[in-house]
Amino acid sequence: MTPEKRKLITDSFGRSETLKFYNAELLEVDIDFVSIKIPKMEMMTRKAGMFNGAMIASLVDVSSGYASVSHYKDDCYVVTVELKVNYLRPALGDALISRSYVIKGGAKIIVVRTEIYVLDENTGSESHVATSLVTMMRIK
Repeated sequence: MTPEKRKLITDSFGRSETLKFYNAELLEVDIDFVSIKIPKMEMMTRKAGMFNGAMIASLVDVSSGYASVSHYKDDCYVVTVELKVNYLRPALGDALISRSYVIKGGAKIIVVRTEIYVLDENTGSESHVATSLVTMMRIK
């Protein structure tokens, strides 16, 4: 990945009001890969203390979008065509971590696999809580 492309993605991430609101951190960005961390806040959880499904789906969408953008050499804009999430277990932990991998990138359509983990900050252990398949479309 060129330094210019990396800067374009990190600058976009830094401008996002939603990601600021979530206190999101861009952990890693490379060609065809993005990882994001979001710390737990009360508004993101159910009464039992687990992250709610909407928060997980939102992270899947954002992370998949940035992974898609990382695939293309030039500046571009992508939108979600389809998003499927399988919730594997209750998301009990201190933070969510996404890892998004481009499976197939075409001129317009791109398919991304995103895995979501919860992090236990006391032990540093991660638990796999959701897996997803996302189709994005390049519109610019």
